[in-house]
Amino acid sequence: MARIRTVKPEAFVSESLAEVSVEAERSFFGLLTQADDHGRHRDNAAIIAGLLWPLRAEHTSVHVEDDLQQLANAGLICRYTGCDGRRYLHIVTWSEHQKIDKPSQSRLPSCPQHHAADRCGPCKGTCTKRTETSTPTRGLAETSPNTPRALDLPAQPASTPSASQSEALTAQQDALVGLAGIPDHTGRKTAGQTAFPEGSPKPPRNLGEGSAPGSRILDPGSSFPTGRTAPAATVSADQLVGEYIAACDERPPSDVIGHLGRIAKKLLAEGIAPEHIRAGLQNFATNPKHPSVLTSMVNEAMNARSAGLARPGIRPTVPAHQAWTNPVDAAAAYAEEL
Repeated sequence: MARIRTVKPEAFVSESLAEVSVEAERSFFGLLTQADDHGRHRDNAAIIAGLLWPLRAEHTSVHVEDDLQQLANAGLICRYTGCDGRRYLHIVTWSEHQKIDKPSQSRLPSCPQHHAADRCGPCKGTCTKRTETSTPTRGLAETSPNTPRALDLPAQPASTPSASQSEALTAQQDALVGLAGIPDHTGRKTAGQTAFPEGSPKPPRNLGEGSAPGSRILDPGSSFPTGRTAPAATVSADQLVGEYIAACDERPPSDVIGHLGRIAKKLLAEGIAPEHIRAGLQNFATNPKHPSVLTSMVNEAMNARSAGLARPGIRPTVPAHQAWTNPVDAAAAYAEEL
């Protein structure tokens, strides 16, 4: 449930918030209202997008994931995995800026990095599930529970066995040793290749249908229509920005590159053709300004009229407008305009 939180005036001059985009800053302020009384929340971009951006369809969960990554890089939030295996986040400076009167108990796991000693929601106390080690890998000396052991052999009487009993016991031991993959008395490793002392109680299952020879995996690059077709290659924002960086004499600052990448990614998500974005980046490289003007330059590349054409694409032979000069032969001078 959303809650009323405090936003201090110092937040708007925070250097940490200045490192992220305006959209990420808005997501951060929104997380203040959605986090519990200990600053914890589910780390799920789709859930956060539905809570914070319900009336902004252009800001999808993909953009929210980028916002969360920016906030994590700036040290404003910490993303972690709880003891239940799910992803969570908490606001790092929560206790410094939010004063909660009678805070309720958190139902979410605590952060193992910052709040290891705090109460964990699923554990109802200090989290103990993180300290549990996984089952150690079994060594060679430990036998599998399904592997026959030498102790399972029937006990033999103290008296010296007869020749027939010795041969039967030796055959049984060889069979068990072969199943366990242990070197036999001759020093050879049978690896379970010896014959079973008795038939398997479970007969093999019959296949309900015939199996065709060859691989059953469809080749995406196959020319036959039975396989999947490979997806069409698309141009990403990183490739477009990489082309812009390669065209520059010196590498631009990281903030400029990051801002251009976010704008290019947003334009691609809107369906803008990569050619228009590439043309806008070329114009930006020729006349570098603030990265926010890239959108205007892309719009200029999309909708700019060609030089000397009054209506490009519709009447390409129509020249640009000329002022009336009272020519002698008006029909010849203004044939298309009249």
